[in-house]
Amino acid sequence: MKKCLVAPDSFKGTLSATEVCHEVEDAFAAAMPCCSVVSIPIADGGEGTLDCLARALPESRRIHVEATGPFPGESVESAYLVAGDTAFLEMAQCAGLPLVEGRANPLATTTQGVGELMAHAIESGCRRLVLGLGGSCTNDGGAGMAAALGAVFRDADGRAFVPVGGTLAAIAACDASAVAVRLAGIEVVAMCDVDLPMHGPRGAACVFAPQKGASEADVRLLDDGLRHLDGVLRRMRGVSVAEVPGAGAAGAMGAGVIAFLGGRLQRGIDTVLDAVDFDRHLEGADLVITGEGRLDAQSASGKVVSGIVRRAKHSRVPVVVLAGEVALDAAVLEALGVAAAFPINRKCEPFATARLHARESLRATSEQVLRLWNAAEAGAGNLSK
Repeated sequence: MKKCLVAPDSFKGTLSATEVCHEVEDAFAAAMPCCSVVSIPIADGGEGTLDCLARALPESRRIHVEATGPFPGESVESAYLVAGDTAFLEMAQCAGLPLVEGRANPLATTTQGVGELMAHAIESGCRRLVLGLGGSCTNDGGAGMAAALGAVFRDADGRAFVPVGGTLAAIAACDASAVAVRLAGIEVVAMCDVDLPMHGPRGAACVFAPQKGASEADVRLLDDGLRHLDGVLRRMRGVSVAEVPGAGAAGAMGAGVIAFLGGRLQRGIDTVLDAVDFDRHLEGADLVITGEGRLDAQSASGKVVSGIVRRAKHSRVPVVVLAGEVALDAAVLEALGVAAAFPINRKCEPFATARLHARESLRATSEQVLRLWNAAEAGAGNLSK
């Protein structure tokens, strides 16, 4: 019996990773019912990571917590996942872009709620914290998170305050000794899929703040604030973390995880694939089907597709990619290690139209892929006679 591993990312704005799995499973039922199908929804540390892990780790528990939301003074219902002594957390739960729709302002948003979730997990007995940095609406360098864990920031007049993106330049002193005490014996890993520095032309503010609602003037102010925070952290640690690959992730939250928490950054896709025991599920597979909303240059640099292809290639299992749009040519796909890639937008419609029937398009394209696989198998059998 053939075995296929279905391991897609979400199709942003249309289908969750779990929904993609369901449609591909239906296609197998119609076109290749005798094939054994193993479905694992995948995420790379951003929004949807908890749902992915919850399905893959049936012994895990979802813990609900009320925490500070993206703006100081407001609260949101958040959650994290616990498996053994490990807590899996999503930054997007309380500092995500969907929470500020119509009011995005990286000058004023905070990561304080993220720190509150981490504190709750520690107080609940977790000894390892795995934090997804994707989908943030913030640019505070993790200062809010640090404050929630006990760091004290003071301005030039000695007054304590919790910095946000627009007030980082007001930090005159920082005492993070309480954070070190609180995190003694705790391992902190941040899932990160970008390698940008903390500040500068390729830094957090210049690259990502415009997507979070920042004007050109805002970007300059935010970048200056991160540069100032870098100086504060350098004085505190004796070394700068600004150029560490990933320091600029999630509004420089990557730098904050390293400097304030003593944590480390790791590619999100590798963290998730390890957590769901991907390599074990890959054993004996004849084909891997993965996918995402848009297959482009970013897909080749640390996203779900590249992580899955890398592992499948090691096990000599071919990978087929389904995507809303395929923006890579055949030579790039071959170099990436993709056996074949198929766009599901069969009528070449604009996204606003195509998204309305993405479910049906995905199922139909999946069926065609499987019928092609059947035909290839039959042709190979005839040639061998």
